[in-house]
Amino acid sequence: MLALWYGAALATTEGIHVKSAELSLNGDQYYLEANFEVGLTPTLEDALNKGLPLHFVVEFALIHPRWYTAYLWNKSVAELQQRYRLSYNALTRQYRLSFGALHQNFDALDDALALLGRLRRRFVVDADALDEGKVYEAAIRMRLDVSQLPKPFQINALASRDWNLSSEWFRWTLKR
Repeated sequence: MLALWYGAALATTEGIHVKSAELSLNGDQYYLEANFEVGLTPTLEDALNKGLPLHFVVEFALIHPRWYTAYLWNKSVAELQQRYRLSYNALTRQYRLSFGALHQNFDALDDALALLGRLRRRFVVDADALDEGKVYEAAIRMRLDVSQLPKPFQINALASRDWNLSSEWFRWTLKR
C-alpha cells in the first residue's frame, strides 16, 4: 500500500500543471499572470544534469469565439509565446534559467523550476482592442519544445512519454 501511495505521489510531481492564470486590467492594458507546477521526469532530469539544455514555451491565446461559424473561424485577438532555456553547468554545479538576454543561476533544480513556473505581469493586449460587452476566451499552456532538442533526442521524444512534457490547455472566459 505504501509503495502505491509513493508511486502516485511521484507521478503527480512529474509533468506540467497549470495552477492558476488570469488577465488583469491595469490602466488601458491587460496583463497576464500565471502559475505552473513544473516537474521533470527522471529521464529529463538526467539529461539536463548531463548537459542537455531544455527549452520551454509558454503559449497564450485570446480569441473571440464565433458561434455562427460553429467555432471553426474564431477571431484571434492576441497571441503570446514566451521561451525559456533551462541548463546545468557541471563546473559550477548550478542551474541556469534564461529568458531572452536575462539569466539567473540557481543552486537547486527545484528553485529554477519554481521560477520557470511563474509568469508575472506580461503585457497581452490594449483594452481598446476588446469590444465592450463581448465575451472572450483565454487559453494558456506550457510545454517542452522538443524541436529544440538535438535530432537523436527528437526521435526519442516521438517514441517515449518521458520526453514529452506539456500541460493541458487551461481555458477561462473574460468579459470586457
